Amino acid sequence: MSDAPRLRVAVRTLCDVTAREGDLDHRLTPSPSAREGLEGHREVARRRGAGYLAELPLAGEVAGLLVSGRADGFDPAANRLEEVKTHRGELSRLAANQRALHRAQLRSYGALLCAERGLDAVELVLVYLEVGSGRETRVSEQATASALMAELTERCVRYRDWAEREAHHRAARDAALEALAFPFDDFRPGQRPLAEACYRAAATGRVLLAQAPTGIGKTLGTLFPLLKAMPRHGLDRLAFLTMKTPGRRLALEALARLGAASPSGEGGMALRVLELTARDKACEYPGRACHGEACPLAAGFYDRLPAAREAAAERRWLDREALRALAAEHGVCPYYLGQEMARWSDVTVGDVNHWFDDHALLHGLARENGWRVGLLVDEAHNLVGRARDMYSVSLRQRDLARLRRTAPAVLKAPLGRLQRHWQALVREAGLGESGAPGRPAWRRLEVLPEGLPGVLQGLAGALTEALGERPELGVEWQELLFETLAFTRLAERFGDHSLCELTREGRGRARLALRNLIPADFLAPRFAAAHSTVLFSATLGPPDYQRDLLGLPADSVWREMPSPFAADQLELRIRADLSTRLRDREASLSPIGEAIAAQYARRPGLYLAFFSSFAYLEAAFVRFTATHPGIPAWAQHRGMAEAERDAFLARFTEDGRGIGFAVLGGAFGEGIDLPGERLVGAFVATLGLPPADPVNEVLKARLQARFGRGDEYAYRVPGLVKVVQAAGRVIRGPEDRGTLLLLDDRFAHPEVRRQLPGWWGEPAIEPAPAG
Repeated sequence: MSDAPRLRVAVRTLCDVTAREGDLDHRLTPSPSAREGLEGHREVARRRGAGYLAELPLAGEVAGLLVSGRADGFDPAANRLEEVKTHRGELSRLAANQRALHRAQLRSYGALLCAERGLDAVELVLVYLEVGSGRETRVSEQATASALMAELTERCVRYRDWAEREAHHRAARDAALEALAFPFDDFRPGQRPLAEACYRAAATGRVLLAQAPTGIGKTLGTLFPLLKAMPRHGLDRLAFLTMKTPGRRLALEALARLGAASPSGEGGMALRVLELTARDKACEYPGRACHGEACPLAAGFYDRLPAAREAAAERRWLDREALRALAAEHGVCPYYLGQEMARWSDVTVGDVNHWFDDHALLHGLARENGWRVGLLVDEAHNLVGRARDMYSVSLRQRDLARLRRTAPAVLKAPLGRLQRHWQALVREAGLGESGAPGRPAWRRLEVLPEGLPGVLQGLAGALTEALGERPELGVEWQELLFETLAFTRLAERFGDHSLCELTREGRGRARLALRNLIPADFLAPRFAAAHSTVLFSATLGPPDYQRDLLGLPADSVWREMPSPFAADQLELRIRADLSTRLRDREASLSPIGEAIAAQYARRPGLYLAFFSSFAYLEAAFVRFTATHPGIPAWAQHRGMAEAERDAFLARFTEDGRGIGFAVLGGAFGEGIDLPGERLVGAFVATLGLPPADPVNEVLKARLQARFGRGDEYAYRVPGLVKVVQAAGRVIRGPEDRGTLLLLDDRFAHPEVRRQLPGWWGEPAIEPAPAG
């Protein structure tokens, strides 16, 4: 008996590499969601009746490769093998390279089936199911076993050289990671226990919640142990997921420090590192459609891709600049080259949406290939908010009305039906214009408006047709299609995790939204799909909040790392005679200004003053600059451009002086580093509590009903997370000394103080309690 083949490949991967040719073609033919695709496959199986074998596993050794996969369906009585593909809109618009890929997959499954069952021939059927109408289009052919096996053998021979190199790469990668050493003589205080906890999470396949303070080197302290775990615990891929671009830069710097291939492509260990960049930032021809007739990088893309893929695999270090250079060298699109290399890279650095949103690339690849994936999620305290955004969508009446005025004839009718639906909905809801006395401008809808999903599906079909015929219609129409599809998909999963709301912002300006409140229902399957996950942040507690809101497994582990800082580095004071509650804000402006000025007089330098809203910030700034014109001051404003944000931060120099007024939870409340004399103190004039508006009150009720902790989860935890993040700007290193002045009497309450970092020590409460 021969030894088992050492090289394995899924049918899908084999055909992706060997069967694609010609142009990249991403004309607007929106694909169904994963959920819709799954339902479509089930519907086809239901239609076939008894004896039909759905999801039939097939495998066989071909040319030294173990080829495996699941055929969508086989009817033994009819000797018919089916491959089911779901689509939207007219099938005629499906790109030629996609059709070729589908046929190659079906014929590969046919070869495996004939070999396994001893068949001489088989009928092969591509079944295209249009998800909107449920209509099937069948493309049938008869094929002999010998012809199918010859074709599969030729594919495997072509793929085997790449597979052998990939196997050598995996062996070299694992050997390099086994020998990987920490790049410094010792760990920072708190960094070793973080690294040990991360390694244990990877070893046991668990989720770790790691609250790790600023300054211990979280990026390196999480990457190093996960890289060490890859060969020892069979991890195929590692994904470092971030909330913002600076997090990606820090991860890439840490990987370079650990010895990954240098940005020049020379040296470094055998580790492929990929930075995933948003499409709009990677596109070389913005405004052009992604197909060969519009973009020169799309024309012949799949013909040039093999050489570009090999060069990228050899280069190994694939950050944004390296990908762009390689793409230019081979005449391919850098964005889609990056998407291709996500399949072949060991470590991927990118936004959290690549694993957690509805169309996540990395999650899809992991499921398709059966990868064991380790996830690292940086600044994970933001994941609840980001996930809520991922699974929320809104439609605006004014946008629909404006587009209808210039709509082509084919879209007039479906837009008109939706417009009439809007008008009836607003009338029935009894909404007044925003601010109008006596009539509410916002209403929660207990159930989805009757008939709306059908109207939206009709519009989505018409938009798909129109954009296929006239791609020049432009971005606004594409965005409307994506929003319409997102609304219909989320409507299918509507439940107590989300809120349907109708808001009237003026005449003809209603907004209908599905707003996610509890992302756990959507995220739990994503955590289950990863081998292990490390969620880390300086402000991740309380652990129950994250477990409940994110849908983490019951065996998730919580660890709080010791701080490298000491209480004597931070002068902590609480003004217990001040209230920043809404009713007291006008009265608070002068005493807050006096407190800021008094501290500045004690220690002139650079400070940040944080307020709960722009309105509060603006009022405090106007009062302060009027009463203390001698103290330099500058303020954040709504909608700051990137250059304006840079100018705001540029004033924080080693020898600078003054007060920067900022909004809590905004661009300057986290993710900025102002060590030493660049920031000597901060004032926080708020508990950061979200406003007690109708939406947050519904959120509170839902959280109370599900978890029994409505007020805590809706208001107190999110508010104090923002406070601690903002305060964390003050002490950034072991030599820093600074002042933190908390300007609200509620900070003196024991239940609030218990949620502040322990290393801050006991605060000085002013004025001191009597007696």
